[in-house]
Parts: sequence; structure tokens; C-alpha cells
Amino acid sequence: MAQGWHDLLFAHWSLDPAALRLLVPPQLELDLFEGRAWVGVVPFRMQDIRPRGLPALPWISAFAELNVRTYVKSRDPSDPKPGVCFFSLEAANPLAVRIARRFFLLPYFDASMSLIEHENTIHYQSKRTHRGAPQADFVGSYAPTGAVAPAIKGTLDHWLTERYCLYTVDGQGRVYRSEIHHQPWPLQPAAADLAVNSVTGAAGFRLPDERPICHFARRLDVLIWPLRRLRS
Repeated sequence: MAQGWHDLLFAHWSLDPAALRLLVPPQLELDLFEGRAWVGVVPFRMQDIRPRGLPALPWISAFAELNVRTYVKSRDPSDPKPGVCFFSLEAANPLAVRIARRFFLLPYFDASMSLIEHENTIHYQSKRTHRGAPQADFVGSYAPTGAVAPAIKGTLDHWLTERYCLYTVDGQGRVYRSEIHHQPWPLQPAAADLAVNSVTGAAGFRLPDERPICHFARRLDVLIWPLRRLRS
């Protein structure tokens, strides 16, 4: 699939790996930076979602999304590619939620969401409406504070953002990976005011009482491949 990701905030916090180990499927290994695990809260909007080579459909191709993620690797020593593991993904499109849950085995949830830009600041709100799911709300504003500067390989900024696959595990414990291709992130330093953030609590962990590391990206075009089952 082809997608466009717009007006995106990376907000990242460092945690003790023990705080996340039981929340991540045991088939996956936590990926650590200098001995610490990291979680990200990522609000943005998606646009031009479509099967590659086909036109976008207006009623499904654009909506807001909010995800909560951490960083993992395959336990297969011959193919331990670093990637992303999602605790939750909120989306303001019920059909897209069902397609993603069915074909990508991802924990998507229905949500009522809005994204408004005013004077170069993004004002973002999300309220989970998924039947039977824990309550999860997010209200925040964010804006870039500097020029575009792609992350340098070997730095924490690069480690947090330049991830080119996602991992998921099905109900039978089988591990799958989806490859993600894109140009390096056009990162900008950012400031964020997160007034309400219960999506992390709904995922099962508490954030430390500290300000997150924040980055902004105006736009990135992405290609996503279907899931591929990995060797046990």
C-alpha cells in the first residue's frame, strides 16, 4: 500500500525495560538504547491511502490516526531487524480499522478525532469509541521549533524514528513482519503540550514524570508491504 503521513508528532519517553516486558509478546525481543526501553505517542493524519498503483478513494483514503508504540526485534538471530510494535492505534475511519485489524493483525480502535492547524500549531484531539475497549483519550497541541534536520545515524533521534518494519503476533503466537519503505524522516525539533494522555495508561503502563523528546514531520510518503510470517 501507499500512504502519506502528515503533520506528525513523535513524543518519546524512556522506561525501564521491566515496565514493558510483560506487555510485549514474548516472541519479540525488546530493542533497547543504552539499556533503556522507549515508548512513543504519535499523532498525525493519513492521506492518499491506496493499493499501490491505484487511485485513492475519498471516503477511506484520509483520516486522523494516533498510535502508541515501542521498539522490538525478531528473536530469530539470522534476521533480527529492528522494528516497531504497537500497543494501540486509534483511527477516525471504521472501515480502515476493520481492514487493519483483519489483514495486518494490528490493535486498531475506533475513535472520534480532530486535527486543526492554527498559526503553525497543530491542535489534536482523540476519544476512543471502540465498543468493549478501555477508555483512552488524547488532547494536545504541538508545533515545530526549528529547521528540518534529518537524524544522524547512531544518535538516539535516528534510533527512535528510522524504523523500516513493524511486527505483530497472531492469536496462535506466530510472528509476522511488514516491511515499510520511505525516505529519511524530514525531522524538525518540536514543542508539545499534552493536556490529556490516557492512551498509554490504557496500554498498561505509566509514563515517567518528565517531558518527552519531541520531533515534528510535515509529510512523508510511505510504502507498506503485506505481512510475512517469520520463522519460529
